[in-house]
Amino acid sequence: MSPSSNGDSPASVVGSMTMAAQAVPNAVRQYPLPNRDFTIEIPSPQLAPTANGVNTIKSPSTLKSARAPNFSREGILGSAQKARNLSQSSENRPDNVNVSNGYQKAPSEESTNPLKRRNTDAGVDYPRRRATIACEVCRSRKSRCDGTKPKCKLCTELGAECIYREPGIKLDAGDKLILERLNRIESLLQINMGLAGHTNGLGLSHNSPGMSNGTGLSGDNLMMQNPDAAGFVSVIPSGGLGTWSATATNSLSTMPKVHTNAALHLLQWPMIRDLVSRPYDPQILLQLEMAREPLHSLTKTPCVDLSNTTAYIEAYFDRVNIWYACVNPYTWRSHYRIALSNGFREGPESCIVLLVLALGQASSRGSISRIVPHEDPPGLQYFTAAWALLPGMMTSNSVLAAQCHLLAAAYLFYLVRPLEAWNLLCTTSTKLQLLLMTPNRVPVDQRELSERIYWNALLFESDLLAELDLPHSGVVAFEENVGLPGGFEGDEQEAVGRDDLWYFLAEIALRRLLNRVSQLIYSKDSLASTTSLEPIVTELDFQLTQWYESLPLPLQFPFTRTMLPDPVQTVLRLRFFACRTIIYRPYILAVLDNEQAILDPSVRDACTKCLEASIRQLEHISAHHAGHMPYLWQGALSIVSQTLLIMGATMSPSLNSILVSLVSHRDVIDQIINDVVMEIERYSVLSPSLSLSAEIIKEAEVRRRTFLSG
Repeated sequence: MSPSSNGDSPASVVGSMTMAAQAVPNAVRQYPLPNRDFTIEIPSPQLAPTANGVNTIKSPSTLKSARAPNFSREGILGSAQKARNLSQSSENRPDNVNVSNGYQKAPSEESTNPLKRRNTDAGVDYPRRRATIACEVCRSRKSRCDGTKPKCKLCTELGAECIYREPGIKLDAGDKLILERLNRIESLLQINMGLAGHTNGLGLSHNSPGMSNGTGLSGDNLMMQNPDAAGFVSVIPSGGLGTWSATATNSLSTMPKVHTNAALHLLQWPMIRDLVSRPYDPQILLQLEMAREPLHSLTKTPCVDLSNTTAYIEAYFDRVNIWYACVNPYTWRSHYRIALSNGFREGPESCIVLLVLALGQASSRGSISRIVPHEDPPGLQYFTAAWALLPGMMTSNSVLAAQCHLLAAAYLFYLVRPLEAWNLLCTTSTKLQLLLMTPNRVPVDQRELSERIYWNALLFESDLLAELDLPHSGVVAFEENVGLPGGFEGDEQEAVGRDDLWYFLAEIALRRLLNRVSQLIYSKDSLASTTSLEPIVTELDFQLTQWYESLPLPLQFPFTRTMLPDPVQTVLRLRFFACRTIIYRPYILAVLDNEQAILDPSVRDACTKCLEASIRQLEHISAHHAGHMPYLWQGALSIVSQTLLIMGATMSPSLNSILVSLVSHRDVIDQIINDVVMEIERYSVLSPSLSLSAEIIKEAEVRRRTFLSG
């Protein structure tokens, strides 16, 4: 069943795999993630019944033993057919894949299970009267051929030339699948070559990296052998440390340096630009954050209350670690004992414990947007004490020092201070690059932690680069050499919480898909016409559907129109619709620029998908509170961009007719916009960039209503 806005969550192949995993607890399942369309071999999640009978997912905690050594690319890259880095039209889909409304339907069991096909085809091989190979004349006349050579009986009677085809080779299901995949790879290569030379193409260079063979090394990397150490290999990007090398630039899964995906770029669109009284420089948000006053409380002498530490630690592992997955619950007690012995005044352990307490207390108060203005935000006392220890961590290049900076950046994201968070992320990225230049610099027992810190840094840097024109740290150049998280190790009896990893893996995949969208659609050399864009959009939407269907069942959100009680499912659903909106957004621009474009059925269908995804992201605005801990600033700008899109659509007769068809009543659109204006107004006290965003959409709504009324 396809994902639909009118039904429950669609059944997927993952569902049957998860059910099988329940029957066989030790089974290893394929968990495909479409961020580079690879496959991860990880133990199946076990659904453990609780006291109330509800099944809960048990995140993997012993995955290290199941994954490949160092989780290399040999262990995570899928087969060649998974390399969907460009595009392909829906006509090239395999025959057993049904696509409805932009979503892939799960193939039937008969079409995917070769054993069932073999049983169906099996039967008694009765002798046939007709010749095994008929000549061309008999084939054309649909006559029975006796198969006599050199001439059959009919050709002899007619005096015709008797020609037999060469015996064909009967292909089994595996052969056909291989041929389909080879044809797909060939078509992708042809598209790549054609777009590379197109003047309005994607701007792909001729040395764009091919499919990885698992080593993660390309011609742009230098292999440096140290004669003094046997087996020592150093992988250094050719551009050097902290640079935007060719390896990073050419990857379709990284953010482009120049793109038009930011929220305020919509203010340059037809119709939407009439909703503001003056033009806005897309750099204005960055300028406002740069001119922002620093946190004055960080200069005060820290005073730490340790009376509620147990509650805040529990809150962190229950509500915060799910987003970052960067604190090991199995070694936490050891860290806490070391910090306590140091009086929380020195060492990375003290810094980590204080930051966990800060984030834990913050999570216990809900969204920061609902805290009384001018009141100290929860957790600030612990963050101030940790801030006093950060200078010592600044000069250390250990994994724990990088973890300190990452957790500090996480708290600054909670405070809605994106630029300060970016500064700490840059420090984190620099330390990671020094550690990752040579494999043996990371202790074996900290390798899993370093991988998680790396992916956190890459995820949040990509989020910031999507809205602000910031320098790239260069950490993306090591992406091919870093494994995916596979589970912390430690004593189960020492654990203070769960090691939830499923959301983190899903977010890595979706973020890379979002980056791919920015590369292919919103980079400076992206496609200009809807006709040339159609195969790219079709492929990206297909990958988004694959991402959803690859989620474990407890994470697969339903496509109903109601709010969800699970915060993880809520955030994933909002991210899904945000991604789908930006995939199809260029079609809205085409219609705003030329109303006649809607006459093309494919354009109208794409506009419908885009507007539906926008409404689904905005119809329950309070649902965004579920992700306010890590995503308030990023989510607010996403809300602003989708609202501007809907405002512009209401001013277009053809787009407005689509909008009205997507809601129960015409007034629903006005109510959604009004709710957004009020919600963003509450955020305005948190950040100067959000304050400007609130002013923009408030003015835009006044001018929109004036336009529609007269």
